[in-house]
Amino acid sequence: MPHKPFIRTLRAQWLGQQLRALREERGMTLKLVSEHLQRDMSALGRYERADWPIRKGDVVALLDLYGFHHAAERARLLALAEDVWRTDRWDEDYGDVVDSSFIEYPWLEGRADKVCCFHMTLVPGLLQTRAYAEAVIRNAADPEASESMINRWVELRLSRQEVLSKERPLTINVVIDESVVRRRVGGPNVLRDQLAHLVKLQALPQVRIQIMPSSVALHQGLDGTFWIFHLPEPYPAVAYVESLGGRLYMESPKAERFLHAYDRLSKSALSKDESTALMGAIAEELA
Repeated sequence: MPHKPFIRTLRAQWLGQQLRALREERGMTLKLVSEHLQRDMSALGRYERADWPIRKGDVVALLDLYGFHHAAERARLLALAEDVWRTDRWDEDYGDVVDSSFIEYPWLEGRADKVCCFHMTLVPGLLQTRAYAEAVIRNAADPEASESMINRWVELRLSRQEVLSKERPLTINVVIDESVVRRRVGGPNVLRDQLAHLVKLQALPQVRIQIMPSSVALHQGLDGTFWIFHLPEPYPAVAYVESLGGRLYMESPKAERFLHAYDRLSKSALSKDESTALMGAIAEELA
């Protein structure tokens, strides 16, 4: 019976990235680690790239070599090592030991070649102005959050937008509900500036913003906002949804449902030019 090929799962990618980060923090080369553990250097590299599944025993050996003894974090990584084959959704898989919060959303943004997003309520974070982002963050923050903390969150959100201007910029395609471009987040002036910013972004070849008009009563996004991260070959796409109940990451085959939904949403929405014209017209109404 032929050997079933290993799928480069999100769990394997995250585990490999964490192990590589620990190795580099210690200033250790793959050659040095392979000599210490008496492992093949190319195999260690494949573990870090998620080309091969890594055994739990090897993870223990690597963490010991790196002097990484934080109990809770070790438990998280070892739980990952046991499940690197899994491609089902990430939610509360690990109970009190691990939750999906240790997969970083910005990490996926940084790895992706393209992000597709449908948003029912807000302009996506990668496209927000500072004033719009601050209004959104203040609304979501706990009442006791300090000004310095809010400012830090705003800076972090804005720093993520660097993926749009790097040497190989991220491609972002979004469909947003018409109510989003009419909702006066932060007041009319903030919304007007946000719409002007979106119109400016539309001129970039890697950005495509489409509006789902209110005249389309039924469409594939009525269940809510979602993101799709298209990772470079050979890694599969990852779908992401967020709610008050938590964050979910879904890989193939469950991600296929979101791919099909986004394709249908894009076809139902206004074209890029029509969307740009609508946003410009609304901005003029706010002047």
